[in-house]
Amino acid sequence: MAPPLFGRSPPDYHSLGKNHPKNTTIDTNLNSVLTHLTLHPRIWLSLSTLFIIIVVLSYPPPIPSLLSMDIDRSSVPSHCPSGTIYVYDLPSVFNQDLVDSCNESDPWHWRCKAVSNEGFGPISTELKGIVPDDVLPAWYWTNQFSAEILFHHRLLNYRCRTMEPESATAFYMPFYAGLSVGRYLWENRTMRDHDSETMLKWVQDRPYWKRSNGSDHFLVIGRITWDFRRMDSPDADWGSSFFNMPAMRNVTRLIVERAPNEEYEIGLPYPTGFHPRSESDITIWQQFVRTRRREKLFSFVGASRADQKADFRTILMSQCRNESDSCRLIDCNKAECAYGKTKNLETFMESEFCLQPKGDSDTRRSVFDCMLSGSIPVFFWDRTAYRQYQWFLPSNRSSYSVYIEEDDVRNGLSVKRVLEKYSKIEVEKMREKVIEYIPNFLYAKPRLGLNRTSDAFDIAVNGILNRIREKREQSESNV
Repeated sequence: MAPPLFGRSPPDYHSLGKNHPKNTTIDTNLNSVLTHLTLHPRIWLSLSTLFIIIVVLSYPPPIPSLLSMDIDRSSVPSHCPSGTIYVYDLPSVFNQDLVDSCNESDPWHWRCKAVSNEGFGPISTELKGIVPDDVLPAWYWTNQFSAEILFHHRLLNYRCRTMEPESATAFYMPFYAGLSVGRYLWENRTMRDHDSETMLKWVQDRPYWKRSNGSDHFLVIGRITWDFRRMDSPDADWGSSFFNMPAMRNVTRLIVERAPNEEYEIGLPYPTGFHPRSESDITIWQQFVRTRRREKLFSFVGASRADQKADFRTILMSQCRNESDSCRLIDCNKAECAYGKTKNLETFMESEFCLQPKGDSDTRRSVFDCMLSGSIPVFFWDRTAYRQYQWFLPSNRSSYSVYIEEDDVRNGLSVKRVLEKYSKIEVEKMREKVIEYIPNFLYAKPRLGLNRTSDAFDIAVNGILNRIREKREQSESNV
């Protein structure tokens, strides 16, 4: 007797019929059918196959989990021109646990907001009436340090993610280094290197690291490079020594502020609060800022640094106050400016130009908030943008921005006088270039990205893949 299908015993047809009157006609017909099937095994095989298909179709396929396979693999194209990426399944202590423990925050208590909503932050309902209603749902209070979380979720769904590491072009290590070090920058300094060292030991035990010594591996870092370059002992100085560890020598880092002349660091745009859901959101926003009436020639959003001798920001703020008819000032010593608050956006949207001196380091998120608003950035240092974000901004700096030497301003040059010299046609041309490049520094909301428009994620990942592939080909050609 054949074993029962699905572990279920066959019914006892003889016992089923004991308490019923015998129907000889039915018995005769049934015996005839059974005899016919016995003489025609192909008919029996066909009916069995049909039965199995019906049973299989009755059970829905299992739903893949978010962290294992969050994308329909049938939609992945058979050929990815730039290559494929393998995402390491790092222990959760290096990423998700850092999100779940956000109450262990730094003294400024920003981390819980930064990690909420997959890194996008709280929905920005306060902007109603300031931005078009059609794109209001695409606005969030996104923290400037959230890039590593945004990238992780997108890479889990990336169309060229591979589940086969043997064929991968690049390997992504989803370590939230910024969230990790942020816990120890102000206290418990002896712990600042612990997560980095432990993560590197884990990765170095993988065979795919060993075959390249990490040269085809990359990270996304949400904080600036100087938070990871401590040279001294663990209990002194600022930051961790992550980037100075020998294992990091060949690893590429996408980071919001890179070190000068560091070939393994690629400047990555700070996240803004606008995360379009579609190309339509981008088009609506571009047209909105293109047609804005701008009441002020220029603006400055920032705070002075009283602890710095001859603080340059103080000079700019003084010029802005003295030219209040032409300049709008938001003093962040007196107003809340974090997370791209409402006043920041309104200020940039009503200004032709926005002043962008250095922040606490060479770069500042305000550069991208300014450009997102259709305002033309005014720079005073090369490293604030020109030598940071080459993958994302126009190569011709004068096509979208104004550069003024810091020393000239310190020696009395009026910023207003410089900006007044630009004709209306020149200003409109520069603004149009700024608006054209807006998608390049946005992080789209859909996990699969946008259909035809490349955002900062797409540009960064394609750049990483091309870079690693070219280095590998160059290395092989030298053998």
